Amino acid sequence: MKHAVGYNADARLRWTEWLPWVAALAVFFLLPDYLSLGARVLTYILFALSLDLILGYVGIITLGHAAFFGLGAYVTGILSAKLGLTDPMMQMLVSALAAGLLGLATGAVILRTHGLTQLMLTLAIAALCLEIANKATPLTGGADGLSGVVIAPILGLFKFDLYGKTAYLWCLGVLFVSWWLVRRLIYSPFGASLAGIRENSIRMHAIGAPVYARQLLVYTLSATLAGVAGALLTQTSQFVGLNVLGFEPSGELLVMLILGGVGRLYGAFVGPLVFLVAQDYLAKQFPEYWYFGIGLLLVIVVLFARGGILGISDAVIARLRGMA
Repeated sequence: MKHAVGYNADARLRWTEWLPWVAALAVFFLLPDYLSLGARVLTYILFALSLDLILGYVGIITLGHAAFFGLGAYVTGILSAKLGLTDPMMQMLVSALAAGLLGLATGAVILRTHGLTQLMLTLAIAALCLEIANKATPLTGGADGLSGVVIAPILGLFKFDLYGKTAYLWCLGVLFVSWWLVRRLIYSPFGASLAGIRENSIRMHAIGAPVYARQLLVYTLSATLAGVAGALLTQTSQFVGLNVLGFEPSGELLVMLILGGVGRLYGAFVGPLVFLVAQDYLAKQFPEYWYFGIGLLLVIVVLFARGGILGISDAVIARLRGMA
């Protein structure tokens, strides 16, 4: 059973939806030594949210979403290191525009295909972007990565510090705005039409809905949000390398989303948090075998938790209500 929300669902903001933001602010004050990891988690939550928008709410499966993430990351790095544009807001705006244009151009082709062909095309686009970044050494730094990235203080006041305080709050603010926009979209009549396209595109065609146009619009918006996430990654790390492109980041992102719960909105919050915290812990304890731990966790969730980790919480809550 699909769990994606739609226009007919209760669109009012529930008090429980404030809990992730309260927890994020608590982390800022209570765990100051983990703010760099926290900024990375927030960045990947936005990245996962962008993927969930097309996978969970429209049913477009992709293995190349890192193309938009990587483009956003490299555009920000090039603007700073090569062109001297250090304002973080302008960097993010240009990165979002570049990723959105790539999403529009590639989506116009990809969305005319279906099934395995569509999946392979998304993977091919990510591979092409990786090869271009690897060969365009004067701009991207090639395999050595792009260093020398300088980020000016936000609004001229808040400088990116060594402890990651500004980076954490900057990522949190951008994620909050993006979440608000996505939430408004999926609870709108437009969001309800997306759910209809996911469930039965032929029927939506029959009632006169512009299926292709809406798919392309959402695909472009998803690419734009991924580009913003990529810009955040470069701004907070002040470095960008080839690891932001290709199959591996796309595959890891899909794992994060499956762990949290696809088409659940907040599955994009839970999955990256669990994945990255587990990765950080396991990589320290078992540096050679940490991937085994992640794989085992994924197998357990897929086999025993329909709907990801949020599915487990739903089952527990339902059982407690049944016992009451």
